[in-house]
Amino acid sequence: MLRSFLLVVALCLVITACGSGDPAGLEGFDSATITIDGRELVVAVADTPALRSQGLMGVTDLGGLDGMLFVFEETTDVGFWMKDTLIALDIAFFDAGGGVFVDAFTMEPCAGDPCPAYPPSGEYRYALEAPAGDLGFVGEGSVLEPAER
Repeated sequence: MLRSFLLVVALCLVITACGSGDPAGLEGFDSATITIDGRELVVAVADTPALRSQGLMGVTDLGGLDGMLFVFEETTDVGFWMKDTLIALDIAFFDAGGGVFVDAFTMEPCAGDPCPAYPPSGEYRYALEAPAGDLGFVGEGSVLEPAER
């Protein structure tokens, strides 16, 4: 009886461990809730050079996340690329002065080299990536509200 009980407890722990945690490829990223035009989105946050460099490379499933928010220390105009990214993504850029929309694209996966870059039309501080088609509501006049961690 005790042996059966311990077996059940051990099995429950294994199932819990396997069912919890971050989606594959997103280990180490914090998550946050952001708001754009009244819509709440739960995102992984890439706020260090290492996390921004990794981004969504190799990720095929975001789990329960809506996307990834790239946060830069300073305003930039650097474009994004899709090297080793396996799913098509929408990207929207927002400025430092209130999170106002700057530009958006749909980006296709790239296995070759060199991969095309997707530079925005202006400077930004935040970039949001989500599966292609999911950011169709974002555009001129959209505002990104700060993340809550």
